[in-house]
Amino acid sequence: MPIIKSAKKALRQSTKRRKVNVKRKTELKSVIKQFKKLVAEKKKEEAQKYLSSVYKKLDKSAKVNLIKKNKASRLKSRLSKLIK
Repeated sequence: MPIIKSAKKALRQSTKRRKVNVKRKTELKSVIKQFKKLVAEKKKEEAQKYLSSVYKKLDKSAKVNLIKKNKASRLKSRLSKLIK
């Protein structure tokens, strides 16, 4: 446990940030999983409509540095390739 006041504050901040990051990451994973489920069930039209929300989540995640920019673009490319 930290003793210095600034270290205590840093610990509080990091635990709060971790909670937020874990929540965002699970939301992102669930959106991707839902999209892959639609593709597996051969519901291409629904998957095409859902793809924009997946893109939105990926872009937002890259914007707040949850994932890197290139990872987001790589995932977008791979997910769009699944529909074709």
